[in-house]
Amino acid sequence: MAKNNKLSKAVGFVQKLPKSWQTPALSFVMGRVIPFAGTSGTRVEKLTPNECVIVMRNKKKVQNHIGSVHAAAMGLLAESATGFMTGMTVPDDRIIVIRTMELEYQKRATGDMKAVASFSDEQVKFIQDNPKGDISVPVVITDATGTETVKATMVWAWTPKKK
Repeated sequence: MAKNNKLSKAVGFVQKLPKSWQTPALSFVMGRVIPFAGTSGTRVEKLTPNECVIVMRNKKKVQNHIGSVHAAAMGLLAESATGFMTGMTVPDDRIIVIRTMELEYQKRATGDMKAVASFSDEQVKFIQDNPKGDISVPVVITDATGTETVKATMVWAWTPKKK
């Protein structure tokens, strides 16, 4: 299973808060880690080394010209879900960067958007056992109706931090 790093310890602290405080607190913490995610108002509903669930409300600041969540905001949603989860997994002596973003827009989105990314235990072990590498992370993005509006895959890479 996953070993603790600074991010997973911070998330562990948030999980000790009263249940009603956890989502707002986790969203605040992750918005501080990635300011653009905070600016866009992403709400982190679940974050573990094996799964991340993020919601973006369809508010004016993230809308396109037709009133739905902007395509670039959906990219942010996919990047955040996969990146936060990968960040929970990568040991502190390594740095992660996104290598590739693949987004295929399937249908027009309606209302709020939700991204769900997941790792198997084997993928978590692979990341932790290899000081350098990359991994393809699929993410399911659905709209308020539950329709998958975007097929997305992010490739995250990690290398040892320079000393």
